[in-house]
Amino acid sequence: MILFPAIDIQNGKCVRLVQGDFKQETIYHDSPLEVGKKWLDQGAEWLHVVDLDGAKTGQSVNREAIIELANTLQLPIQVGGGIRTIEAIEDYLSNGVERIILGTSAIKDPDLLKQAVTRYGKRIAVSVDAKNGKPTTAGWTEDSTTDVSTLVRELEQAGVQTIIYTDIAKDGMLAGPNFEELQSLQKETEMDIIASGGVTTVRDIEKLQQESLYGAIVGKAIYENGTRFQEMMEVL
Repeated sequence: MILFPAIDIQNGKCVRLVQGDFKQETIYHDSPLEVGKKWLDQGAEWLHVVDLDGAKTGQSVNREAIIELANTLQLPIQVGGGIRTIEAIEDYLSNGVERIILGTSAIKDPDLLKQAVTRYGKRIAVSVDAKNGKPTTAGWTEDSTTDVSTLVRELEQAGVQTIIYTDIAKDGMLAGPNFEELQSLQKETEMDIIASGGVTTVRDIEKLQQESLYGAIVGKAIYENGTRFQEMMEVL
């Protein structure tokens, strides 16, 4: 299982939100690059990067900071947040980013998703962000009319190979991920699943690994506890 340290960027800074609420922001560092170097030094093999401003606006607001991360660190990086055109996808992939995460566009623009998957295959992932069993879009501010299971089946049929599943109610709460939903999804799909939201303890990592998940994203837990990321990596 791959452990993905999260770097969420808002106004050029590394921040964390609570349950996707842009008003509940904690700034952890002025430089996303310095944060990326920290996780690299502690053994990270991938980075999970989100342009929070982009998620709201649909534009790659923090593009320069993200490309700096990709070009400076010797790590594969997956990036999401506001990537809603083929041109934006191509821009990131041609500038050192390894994997693109589509969210809103995957739900609202199936033609874009199909085109992206056809061109880039496994370098395209989709973020399934759920609130009360319903997917959300636009930086977690809009609810979808479909349900998670239906969306996951549609994504698999479209050729998507990797999804990031986030239970928004768990995000930033340091209370563990939604194991029940993750187990259910693991049975429903052959896609690789990356767990996100609430991953907090070494025990959480152990349980996710036992479920044979492809990966787990860790955010607030490792920013609040300086040694926890290394402890999690030791489990793996």
